[in-house]
Amino acid sequence: MSTPASPAGAATTARATDTRWPAILCWLAVALEGFDLVVLGAVIPELLATNAIGFTAEAATLVATLSLVGVGLGAAAVGPIADRVGRRYTIIVCVLVFSIFTILVAFSPNVALFTTFRFIAGLALGAVMPGCLAYISEHNKSGKTGKATTLTMTGYHAGAVAISLLAVFYSHNWHLLFIAGGVAGLVLVPLLWWKLPESQEFVDAQAAKSRPAEATAATADATVLAPKTGMAGLFVGRFKLVTIGVWAASFMGLLLVYGLNTWLPKIMADAGYEVSDSLVMLLVLNLGAVVGLVMAGWLADKHGTKPIVLMWFILAAVFLAVLSIPMTSQILLNIAVFITGVFVFSAQVLVYAFVSAIYPPTARGTALGMASAVGRLGAIVGPFITGTLVTAGIAYPWGFYLFAVVAVLGFVAMVIVPKAVDPAGR
Repeated sequence: MSTPASPAGAATTARATDTRWPAILCWLAVALEGFDLVVLGAVIPELLATNAIGFTAEAATLVATLSLVGVGLGAAAVGPIADRVGRRYTIIVCVLVFSIFTILVAFSPNVALFTTFRFIAGLALGAVMPGCLAYISEHNKSGKTGKATTLTMTGYHAGAVAISLLAVFYSHNWHLLFIAGGVAGLVLVPLLWWKLPESQEFVDAQAAKSRPAEATAATADATVLAPKTGMAGLFVGRFKLVTIGVWAASFMGLLLVYGLNTWLPKIMADAGYEVSDSLVMLLVLNLGAVVGLVMAGWLADKHGTKPIVLMWFILAAVFLAVLSIPMTSQILLNIAVFITGVFVFSAQVLVYAFVSAIYPPTARGTALGMASAVGRLGAIVGPFITGTLVTAGIAYPWGFYLFAVVAVLGFVAMVIVPKAVDPAGR
């Protein structure tokens, strides 16, 4: 007579036999983040041109800044929550919240409510990516986080490209673009509820924490060496050095990403290239980013994440410096921009892959959230510094020299990070 399967066993079987849905759903959630973050930049020209709901240049700057502040705060806050209540519920709630408030943005009657709704949406948008990366690194049975992380992050660029293309045709109807992102998120929520199980690694970690301890010397030693939860887990033993290094590298990485994405067309136009060519370069840069993410993940899983992230930062510095050299051949210039995109964007994502691999499950969500939050500070600083150089008329070539130095600083930050640390921080 066969023994009926226990509910726990059934859940485990479901997780084992339905492995593709979590990867697809996390990719879609990150794609929606890219869509809903970039939509603001896509509609600002239309908002300013039509003075929609009273928008001015000052108001647009405030909204863009507070949106990024919300993203950073959301990323910082989500880690302890995800490490306590789980990845599944965190991801579902974040997608639900940013979808609702993105739709509300579309119906804002004035700039004040537009800004408020966008800030709240930003909180959830900033939180969803660390939750998804923590989940996907634990879902990946091989234990290698490079390819899993970088492939998931291609979703962000897919979402950014999708809204960019939609904006070409529908930017005159900016309400529709926000509604599209919000409705897509609301459609995704039931799928997440139905097909996204809790991370088994998180479940096992929670079970180990709640298991009653026996009063033995061995148990006492194990208790002392048990991984710490949340923020405490980021600063125990050698994790202090890891945390400082990855925070600095994340800051430098996102400074590069946002600085280039925001100002590359303007810098290249100031260098004497045609404006239309400069816009093509931005597309080429992001195409290079997607190729770089796939390459970086494969190499990181094969050779280790730290050596590849070090190589990526150095090569990013080299090719950023190369862009300061005037080029008469448009083909040669686009090749240089493409290769720069390969290294600049995925260097940042490899930092996340390293974080996913080195921290224990009890602190992984917090580690990813804080690395993302500190990186968002770089996302705010990057466009500001580059904009200052543009205003001063020296962005070309000094902007590329500055970016090259930033990439070297990212390299230095990762050099100090230990290659491996055990869960107790030794």
